Amino acid sequence: MKILKYAFWIVWHIWFYLLVIVPILILFPILFLTILSEKTYPQFFFLARFWAKLIFYGMGFYRKVEYQQKLVKGESYMLVANHTSMTDIMLMLLVVKKNPFVFVGKKELAKIPVFGFFFKRVCIMVDRSSSKSRFKVFELAQKRLHQGLSICIFPEGGVPDDESIVLDEFKDGAFRLAIEHQIPIVPMTFIDNKRRFPFRFFSGTTGRMRVKVHPFIETKGLSLDHKTALKEQTRAVILNELEKHYK
Repeated sequence: MKILKYAFWIVWHIWFYLLVIVPILILFPILFLTILSEKTYPQFFFLARFWAKLIFYGMGFYRKVEYQQKLVKGESYMLVANHTSMTDIMLMLLVVKKNPFVFVGKKELAKIPVFGFFFKRVCIMVDRSSSKSRFKVFELAQKRLHQGLSICIFPEGGVPDDESIVLDEFKDGAFRLAIEHQIPIVPMTFIDNKRRFPFRFFSGTTGRMRVKVHPFIETKGLSLDHKTALKEQTRAVILNELEKHYK
């Protein structure tokens, strides 16, 4: 029985990487055309959502989303969620349908073959060891927000090595940006990603991925003095939901 399990995990994970890379290679000419101009980003976003669907359903997952508040088409938001799995990117693309957004992610993702080529051209990369890079993030985010896009940040800044940590501490970036641009924060809890497709190779299973989109947290009228309180408030919302399911 154990041998069958390990065989399944090996084949399943190889299948995941094929689902990530092969559609990008097939769609490469069209994807490339959509990144030549900032005006065609909505078309790129549409194709990215199609790519996410192929991976998500191809891996045997299905989503169940509870919206406590719905996003308004044409509005800009700061999208934040817990980060525990490589499927977090795909799930975020599936949950947020009508508000094209840009990911802010660590520069190391640009090194991933094929995927990295597009990541560094359409996403906002940050080098957390460089204050100059962090300043550049604010500049690029401002530009994207002025284009009517939203921003997505996983505020833990990475996945903790200790799997017993339900939710790591949050970094400041998402909350500073939200206050500076006076856009609402949309907290989301990804309930099942860690169980379904963790970063450990020999683990995971097909099945339901639940998402809870919590009521938005407004930033209008807030100053940077409120940044820490805003960060803690957002983290508490996500953590409380996770603790309901991880007890």
